[in-house]
Amino acid sequence: MRTQVAIIGAGPAGLLLSHLLASDGVDSVVIETRSRAYVEARIRAGILEHSTVELLDSLRLGHTLRREGHEHRGIYLQEPGTRHHIDFVDLVGRSVWVYGQTQLQRDLGQARDAAGQQIEYGVSHTQLHDLTTDSPCVTYESEDGRDQRLDADAIAGCDGSFGPSRAAVPGSAHQTWERVYPYAWLGILADVAPSTDELIYAWHPDGFALHSMRSPTVSRLYLQVPPETDVETWSDDRIWTALSERLGAGIDGWTLHAGPITDKSVLPMRSFLQAPMRFGRLFLAGDAAHIVPPTGAKGLNLAVADVALLAPALEALVRKGKPALADGYSEAALRRVWRCTHFSWWMTTMLHPTGDPFDEQLQLSQLRWVCSSAAGATGLAENYAGLPLRS
Repeated sequence: MRTQVAIIGAGPAGLLLSHLLASDGVDSVVIETRSRAYVEARIRAGILEHSTVELLDSLRLGHTLRREGHEHRGIYLQEPGTRHHIDFVDLVGRSVWVYGQTQLQRDLGQARDAAGQQIEYGVSHTQLHDLTTDSPCVTYESEDGRDQRLDADAIAGCDGSFGPSRAAVPGSAHQTWERVYPYAWLGILADVAPSTDELIYAWHPDGFALHSMRSPTVSRLYLQVPPETDVETWSDDRIWTALSERLGAGIDGWTLHAGPITDKSVLPMRSFLQAPMRFGRLFLAGDAAHIVPPTGAKGLNLAVADVALLAPALEALVRKGKPALADGYSEAALRRVWRCTHFSWWMTTMLHPTGDPFDEQLQLSQLRWVCSSAAGATGLAENYAGLPLRS
């Protein structure tokens, strides 16, 4: 087979990139290791920045989001006994939307189906070749066991942390930065209506807690736990008791409503960045190039920002033979990546106690400053609601 752009990974980044490229008249083929059912069922991020929603609307991909998603003006920050609302709309004129990645994945998949996009799921043994030439290619085994070769003008690696794209960049050609945090999140999905109108980010001496949501009938909640935590040691009753305590039961008469837990998982916390985000004709986007802890809701939105920059760069390269945007892609993307990496680190370290009394007082001082200072609240709002895609 031959195409202009081979896209590795059929998550939101890969599918959105294929849509953006098609809008500019660029052909692509998408290959994915997992099955379509698996990809569309993955429990992932649920917060979309203002600029992400604007991009989806501009591509006529936001109609289901607008109908079924939920627009939020801001978030709550709290310490024991005190809850404070940070209103993004009042502060920076932008909101965020609660809309699960599983729903966005299905929307993008349906849009690409309607456009006749070629997507191959269930492939294996994927390898990238000739990346430093003008004619790179990808070899893989199809789901039915046939050996395949896909020739292209460029390859977009949108295949996450453990896919072949990141590993295809030689060690001598990149630099990495990593921070592993000494805690993890125990996350649950529960069939119960949210107990809050906005997300609650709670600092507590027993550990951080977050009340999020997926829909009017499904809540998503998290507890800070040690990284080595065995989820089986946390019974449903233990989870709800800890959530109720850390999320501030009794603040202004507030109560956490419990319900059937349908999913439990432990999520390690780390920051990772590999640069440059290009090697020859291979371009990395999303988790293939960078990971952030979920505290700042940046992961999915960073992937969207990456492909929003990458699509016009690839169009200019493969259709017009103009390499300037492609040559500048990594530098341009990394400016936003490092800004969001810092914000995610800042939110994470402010809200997760480590047991050090000195650090805890610094965290509380920072939290109180954000809640009492217009400048502090505006900085949080600007970063959380999202920077312009091409800032």
